[in-house]
Amino acid sequence: MSDTLILGVAGGSGSGKTTLVRALVERFGEDITVISHDNYYKAHNDLTYDERALLNYDHPDAFETDLLIEHLRLLRQGRTVHCPVYDFTQHNRSDDVLEIAPKKVIVIEGILIFADPMLRNEMDVRIFVDADSDVRLCRRIRRDVRKRGRTLESVIEQYLATVKPMHEQFVEPSKKFANVIVPEGGKNFVALEMIMHRIQKHIDGSV
Repeated sequence: MSDTLILGVAGGSGSGKTTLVRALVERFGEDITVISHDNYYKAHNDLTYDERALLNYDHPDAFETDLLIEHLRLLRQGRTVHCPVYDFTQHNRSDDVLEIAPKKVIVIEGILIFADPMLRNEMDVRIFVDADSDVRLCRRIRRDVRKRGRTLESVIEQYLATVKPMHEQFVEPSKKFANVIVPEGGKNFVALEMIMHRIQKHIDGSV
């Protein structure tokens, strides 16, 4: 399946990546599959929950990116892969796996996917979703408290300890590798329509 189009959607935590990706999935359905870099967080079965909670999850070394690269190459070859599943409530990989079949369009999303040159080079189109830092923090608080079982205090502590400094060190500088920068993610309908047009042309075989 050498005609696979791989899109990377990067941006800071809470920038609007998920909204943009969800819009693409709703539009293209069975022609598109999404892989989250978050699912490739390294397993830490040797640590207690409290020890895992203290790890820096916003550094490139927190991910098993080599495995993601291997999976992308297999998908390009038309082969099905089994993606790990990360459980944010436990700060660890679960025992589940996701079976991912090759599709015409593969979207990779994550905060640090442009920071690794080998992973970056697997992408045909690189999109960086941009948002104000205050907006990103508010969205992160809402998400982590509602969906990931965190307390408000723990979210703010993690943001100040690792999220903000790692964003400034790794995520923001990786913006320069983007082909397209999208302010406000999936709510930027002009940019979204342009991205959808590019994907549709690929699906139709006109590019």
